[in-house]
Amino acid sequence: MKVDTNLYNELKERGLLYQCSNEELLKKRLESGEPLVVYEGSDPTMDSLHIGHCIPYCILRKFQQAGHKVLLLMGGATAGIGDPTGKSEMRQMLSKEQIKNNIEKIKDTLKIFLNFDGENPAEIVNNADWFDNINYLDFMRDYGVHFNINKMLSSEIYDNRLNNGGLTLFELGYMPMQAYDFVHLNRTKNCTLQYGGADQWGNIVAGVELQRKLNFQINTNIELIGATNPLLLTPEGKKMGKTERGAIWIDRNKISAYDFYQGVYQTPDSCVEMMFALFTNIPMKEIREICKQDIVKAKQKLSYEITKFVRGKEDADLAQGTSNALFQNNQIDDNMPTTIIDKNSLADNKIGILELLTLCGLTKSNGEARRLIEQGGITMNDAKLTDHKLFVSQEELSKGIVLKKGKKQFNKAILK
Repeated sequence: MKVDTNLYNELKERGLLYQCSNEELLKKRLESGEPLVVYEGSDPTMDSLHIGHCIPYCILRKFQQAGHKVLLLMGGATAGIGDPTGKSEMRQMLSKEQIKNNIEKIKDTLKIFLNFDGENPAEIVNNADWFDNINYLDFMRDYGVHFNINKMLSSEIYDNRLNNGGLTLFELGYMPMQAYDFVHLNRTKNCTLQYGGADQWGNIVAGVELQRKLNFQINTNIELIGATNPLLLTPEGKKMGKTERGAIWIDRNKISAYDFYQGVYQTPDSCVEMMFALFTNIPMKEIREICKQDIVKAKQKLSYEITKFVRGKEDADLAQGTSNALFQNNQIDDNMPTTIIDKNSLADNKIGILELLTLCGLTKSNGEARRLIEQGGITMNDAKLTDHKLFVSQEELSKGIVLKKGKKQFNKAILK
């Protein structure tokens, strides 16, 4: 497979290369015409991925399309500790069975982003395959000796845990393990590049530095490169991937096409250009022009393109049609989010509006529902609600009613 030598320029133009341990060397290697082996590591702490998790996979997709070999490391071993980066509390420990189950479920999602067949297939590796066979004393003697505790504690990775006074020796072992992953993949797969999110910079550099120290110790000359992509953050400083309504899951069984589309639409204005750069192949000049002219239309196009990429054209058309019907034409659409109310659950053939709003998932509690009604934030069939003591009759529910929270959240309640 011929290697595209323009990948470095594309990464720079699209703003996908943020930090690099040796950018001059990376540029040289990417422009050499020789394929690299690149990996990204993820800990399978859940059985599904949301859209924020998939940013590195979008970048690895570009590497694969350019002719480079892609490795996806599933942290079957490191997930047992849990990455302490940015955490104020120790992650919940998972059993080996939970980790194995999560890996199997995540594999299907990865097929959306990468090709696991053909001439240049992506490959999944699991660090449990090597850590399960490493003796603790041997590991500490051979590799732990190269880690300076003072330097490790100065890394941002451990900041929150240190500030909360709860960093454990268990968590301190995470960086050496991830660093060794890079060394092991170089030895077994000839991997020379690790890519990850900017919050992983400390862990990534640890692998690069470990190899440098090993070079000196065993007289080798292996140059590993670490690189990161910028994080997509909301104005509040939180990572992209979740909205007020919940996570924007990639697994279609966890979220409707409409909610996925609307979740993407809620992308902060400041992140729209980067989302285009990651999830589409639209030229950057065109992307910048779209964002500059009309950010609302840009977000509509972004929502459609990402929904089509992740879920397919049929779901994208359905979600876009439902959205247009609701927001532009003010129509009830058969595909809008719907809550089925069991008629046998109604007391005296009616239900209180507070309970109904909570059942429909528009509010988390009856108290929140009451406050929103008092603030004028709830409408029913386009009429603003003012009475939090209102009851909705069985007859009204049989016809179906549309509840709206604010300007963006709809739900149709219907009796069955």
